[in-house]
Amino acid sequence: MRATFPLILCALLVTCLAGCGRKNDAGGASAPGGAASAPQAQNVSVMQVGQADVPITVEASGTVTALQSVDLRAQTTSIVAQVLVKDGQNVKKGELLFRFDDRGDRAGLEKARAQLARDRASLSDLERQLNRAKELKGQNFIAQSAVDTAQANFDAGQALIRSDEAAVQATQVTLGFNELRAPISGRVGIVSVYAGSLVQANATALPLVNIAQLDPIAISFAVPESQLGALLSATRAGELDVEALPPPGSAPGAVAIKGRVTAVDNLVDTSTGTIKVKAEFDNKAQALWPGQYLRVRVTLRTLKGVTVVPQAAIIMRGTEHSVYVVGPDNTAKLVPVQLRFSLGEQAVVDGLDATARVVMDGKQNLRPGTPLRIQGPASGASRPASGTGK
Repeated sequence: MRATFPLILCALLVTCLAGCGRKNDAGGASAPGGAASAPQAQNVSVMQVGQADVPITVEASGTVTALQSVDLRAQTTSIVAQVLVKDGQNVKKGELLFRFDDRGDRAGLEKARAQLARDRASLSDLERQLNRAKELKGQNFIAQSAVDTAQANFDAGQALIRSDEAAVQATQVTLGFNELRAPISGRVGIVSVYAGSLVQANATALPLVNIAQLDPIAISFAVPESQLGALLSATRAGELDVEALPPPGSAPGAVAIKGRVTAVDNLVDTSTGTIKVKAEFDNKAQALWPGQYLRVRVTLRTLKGVTVVPQAAIIMRGTEHSVYVVGPDNTAKLVPVQLRFSLGEQAVVDGLDATARVVMDGKQNLRPGTPLRIQGPASGASRPASGTGK
């Protein structure tokens, strides 16, 4: 037992010495291992920063409305004698559209004129009586009261003449109601009466026809109240352009119709948080129709020569924004930027050099100083688009 103890102690000593030797070998090989742990190049795709003039726009849904629209109704109760207009016809202001049976009104006018002629004859006789009374009074043949009576009769006769003349004018006005003319130029709708129909002077009755002005024409739309300041500033600066976008189902190649903003409402709708805007468009081709629903785009202003990058290149950390750019030594460089406007897939930023190349795909694996292996241009459009300011 005593002989085996020294042998065990020697074996333990040999084992310790062997472990130390392996440790020293590992320590000697640590230098090559440290060199291998240096950052490896990352595969990325990049895109060149763009410089462009960017229009700042607002899009909204609008409804086409006629600048003028009139419902024509009869102002007299009569029978339709003639219908001189057809469905969908274009008419000019003052053009005769309907004639009503005017025989009764013409007879009334002749009666009023006859009454006027009779009372004018009576007035002439009263004037002669007044002059004779004045002569007799000058010769003291009659009293002053007789002259006063003759004067009163003559004044009453003059008043009666004025009443008869007013009656003639009133009858002429009533007679004029038997001809219905176009109060505005435009396109008529569907005619709802025919010759022989009875029409009545009733404000609640069905209109005979509607006339709508189609050229020029208007579009009413609403924009968010957050854009009110920019909208008012743009209108004060001059004429504000607006485009009516082709409606769904338009023919291929259809282009937007250009117009101008003519009015901004005087209050914000508190229930929707929007404000109404009205724009006017030339419509000689009658591409716009009252009641039509479409989208409009208002250009509030244009940013000249701004820096545009893809939205996908921007890294957001809270309220901070940054992008990775390709450094001079072909390594990743994190650059903070200020986001000015969002433009769909593009964004206008400040803080980037015009010659910078931003990293698109692969940025999630990058750290500042990471070597880059550029694979090619990033997918996605690099063309700046119109957008709404934040």
